[in-house]
Amino acid sequence: MQLDLGFVRARFPAFSVPDLADRAFFENAGGSYACQPVIDRLTRFYRERKVQPYGPYAASSAGGAEMDEARARLAAMMGVKTDEVSFGPSTTQNTYVLAQAFRRYLKPGEAIVVTDQDHEANSGPWRRLGDEGVDIREWKIDPVTGHLDPARLAPLLADGRVRLVCFPHCSNVVAEINPVADVVAMVHAAGAVTCVDGVSYAPHGLPNVAELGTDIYLFSAYKVYGPHQGIMVIREDLGMRLPNQGHYFNGDTLYKRFTPAGPDHAQVAASAGIADYFDALHAHHFAPEPDAAKRAAQVHDVMRAQEVAVCQPLLDYLGARNDLCLIGPRDAARRAPTVAVALDREAEPVSAALADHGINCWAGDFYAVRPLTAMGIDLDRGVLRLSMVHYTSAEDVTRLIAALDKVL
Repeated sequence: MQLDLGFVRARFPAFSVPDLADRAFFENAGGSYACQPVIDRLTRFYRERKVQPYGPYAASSAGGAEMDEARARLAAMMGVKTDEVSFGPSTTQNTYVLAQAFRRYLKPGEAIVVTDQDHEANSGPWRRLGDEGVDIREWKIDPVTGHLDPARLAPLLADGRVRLVCFPHCSNVVAEINPVADVVAMVHAAGAVTCVDGVSYAPHGLPNVAELGTDIYLFSAYKVYGPHQGIMVIREDLGMRLPNQGHYFNGDTLYKRFTPAGPDHAQVAASAGIADYFDALHAHHFAPEPDAAKRAAQVHDVMRAQEVAVCQPLLDYLGARNDLCLIGPRDAARRAPTVAVALDREAEPVSAALADHGINCWAGDFYAVRPLTAMGIDLDRGVLRLSMVHYTSAEDVTRLIAALDKVL
């Protein structure tokens, strides 16, 4: 099945905005365009339902119902229970809340494993627990390739004191897709649980969290065509064992246990638009399927096929140049289409020059200071990042390559 790009782009108003329509957008890893259903739901909520939800009058009950709809539909697509999905202001904030729960949960001498491949959101909050006496162990990447080898994890688990392993589904600069299910199985066999950062993976198709087996899965709605919310899946068994971080009287409700403050009602409700969009993609491309997780899997596959096809020519082009270092795999099927390169010069002026050629991208460290440092990349120069999603066209990539030829 081939993705109908015309159908896809018609669902994103940004492509019809004059100042954006003539630009090729390659900063999707920083935040994707919002799809029309999300915009419609957010606008409707602010116009018609911007009251305290779950009250006995029509506007209030409708607002609460739409918030519940978002949680239920996204949970079904990821193969988990509705109550296992929580919303928070950002993935970083959600991780801080989780870290506080584990701070009280862990016993003296117990350990947490983090990686140096992660974006700081799934690294910094856990590392700070080292100041509280928690043993923090680092699962290191290969300093040349950025690869996170499961064989390097095994020795860290050997003494049986590790209780949590935090790692990314894929890095926002290395982009290699890690074998999550295999790592989770290894960690569970060692008596520990896992927290997977899916921020850089979820935009490329919602994963089936149940099949991955992870205990916690985190991602950001604003990178999955939605509003600026952090979404976290916490499996019931672990979530009810961890200390409650919400109001004490909400402690029996799983999705409230890790939301210390009231969630952004409008943005939670608007997140149902993500499910609307994925279901619209499915209805356009596939035969009817009643199972939400199966629909999501088919949409995931058609999105990934499009991304692999458009990303490979860029990887081939960059891999053939000798004035830059392409970070991560050269095979598009092994990575997310988030392509970072270290140049022989400062990267920020290059991204600015590309803007003059109609290419919207950016440069810097992208909060990936640890992996870039581990690979010996000069942080003052930073990296140029060219990130795509399924609505990126082959023509966009051709235009990018032509612009790179001129600028580099």
